[in-house]
Amino acid sequence: MLDLKDQKILLGISAGIAAYKTPILVRALRAAGAQVQVIMSANAHRFVTATSLQAVSGNPVRENLWDSEAEAAMGHIELARWADRLLIAPATANLMAKLAHGMADELLTTVCLATTAPVFLAPAMNQQMYQHPATQSNMNRLTDLGYQLLGPASGEQACGEEGPGRMLEPDELVQALTPAAARELPLKGRRVMITAGPTVEAIDPVRYISNHSSGLQGISLAEAARSAGATVTLIAGPNVAACDQSIHRVDVTSALDMQAAVTSHIRGIDLFIGVAAVADYRASQPASTKIKRSGEANPNFNIELVENPDIIAGVAKSAHRPIVVIGFAAETNNTHEHARAKLNQKGLDAIVLNDVSDPRIGFNSPTNAVTFIHGNGEIVLPLQTKQQVANNLISKITQIFARQLASTNPDSMPE
Repeated sequence: MLDLKDQKILLGISAGIAAYKTPILVRALRAAGAQVQVIMSANAHRFVTATSLQAVSGNPVRENLWDSEAEAAMGHIELARWADRLLIAPATANLMAKLAHGMADELLTTVCLATTAPVFLAPAMNQQMYQHPATQSNMNRLTDLGYQLLGPASGEQACGEEGPGRMLEPDELVQALTPAAARELPLKGRRVMITAGPTVEAIDPVRYISNHSSGLQGISLAEAARSAGATVTLIAGPNVAACDQSIHRVDVTSALDMQAAVTSHIRGIDLFIGVAAVADYRASQPASTKIKRSGEANPNFNIELVENPDIIAGVAKSAHRPIVVIGFAAETNNTHEHARAKLNQKGLDAIVLNDVSDPRIGFNSPTNAVTFIHGNGEIVLPLQTKQQVANNLISKITQIFARQLASTNPDSMPE
């Protein structure tokens, strides 16, 4: 059961059609034990009434920064200090643009700047508005500023179109606000290993073969798995950014180093997620000194390459195979065909397809859009931050993990 007992939730409502769901959201928050106060933006009343929100929250609804009676005691500061968490649902493109640039032109935006409580945004808008570069830029800036984005979901929209931009459902928002210690952790007691980043294959002491992977998606998955209760081991290639100290991190350089690290830590792992962009080839004989220009008329120079080991295929065939093995496929053409071939050939339980030919979701982009492929099914996760992708993937993967665990050993399910 979700537990928000004695939590003070300040709900901000901006002017989007999804505002019609907010009375249900208020009731769900109160059912979880929270105290709720509501702020409406200037035009939110066009979609939901203050009267209905006051009835379900049990508190007066604030709408106007220039309410002389409320502001006589600096009411906006009082609200900002009162809240344990501030949730804005729906968060329209317009409101997020204001917050991204520090505007405080009405009560809701002013409280956002005045509060020290964590602020959660539940985006809701037309799918074209959501995917517009300006909106994506604002969302990235908001994340950098410390705002936490919840969703959006993808599906049919009020305008008749279909795509990303739907506000999460009230029960999903309540779940997201519930502290980890108070909610069910689907991977509690489980051990997860994740590989991340590139590998570097030396040609000589100066040059090497590698790729553009940043490791950000792998780190995001490691943190999402930890938040789901798992004990996480991260095998990270070169130049991968720092991660939470609660994650056991092993740094490696080459594909052979990564294979050795995976092999030495794989025993007892329940779930393996191979995110790393492992170099397919390495130089057969790396030079011990820097290779110099020949100065000859024919400047051609050949490097003999040999295949690196297929780490994830080895994990899937290992005597210590984890219960579930998930792979990633970074593709540029015939993407679904290549991903499904890898899924079957490597013996994986599922694979995450990543079309890296799209510059919005390439290796160094803060956003991603993936297709989660398992069995005969596919789930499309639309463009969003890599942490949002990670959270959604862990949700899908834990469902597969639970089914696999139940089918092999029903008595081993965690309490």
